[in-house]
Amino acid sequence: MAGTERIKLVILALQGKAVLLEALAGVSYGLRQDRSLIHSVPLYRVVCCDVSDSRESSSMSAESASALPESAQRVAQLLQSLGHEHPIVILPQTGRTSAEAAQGLGCHVAQIAKSIIFRRRSDDAPVLVIASGVNRVDETKVAAIVGELGKADARFVRDMTGYAIGGVCPIGHTVKPVMLLDEDLFQYDTLWAAAGHPHAVFCLSPQQLAAMTGAPVADVAMRVTAAE
Repeated sequence: MAGTERIKLVILALQGKAVLLEALAGVSYGLRQDRSLIHSVPLYRVVCCDVSDSRESSSMSAESASALPESAQRVAQLLQSLGHEHPIVILPQTGRTSAEAAQGLGCHVAQIAKSIIFRRRSDDAPVLVIASGVNRVDETKVAAIVGELGKADARFVRDMTGYAIGGVCPIGHTVKPVMLLDEDLFQYDTLWAAAGHPHAVFCLSPQQLAAMTGAPVADVAMRVTAAE
């Protein structure tokens, strides 16, 4: 396999390991929904490391950064500059919705830290609410904290954040947003957030998320009462 051209590097979560699959030129590859491998031609180099090992994980993130989508590369570089120990994970299926991301990662939907962008009416500032994947954001609660909200269309989201809808990362925005963190995220030790692309995510704790963003924690979820 010496001298063959590297054409793709895929990172996925697999039984608590970060696994790199290096497909070589002329070799097709695939992933079933259960995340087992489909080997059409057995020309893969597989490298595993426990994501709890910060030294190996940091090295892996640097090695694979150039193979990521451009927007995810920017996030990888930013995470590396922050000393974050976990690599970016590329999902075989899209992670555009919390349910899709959770299915691909094998975690609870509530562990997905989804990024919702609003437009503040008073000054057109972007408002970013990072919420648990199972929660619907209560706009009335958010507006009571940051001001009256308007809808953010796809162009506004990309212009303000630098990311497309479905891949908005909690950090690295074109324009610094007003931010709020859903208090329900702190029920879990581990979260997954978008890494700049609908297929890209990264792992972190709620405390790391709060430290990276500097955002205040608030009750932003719509609550359904028994009477309703």
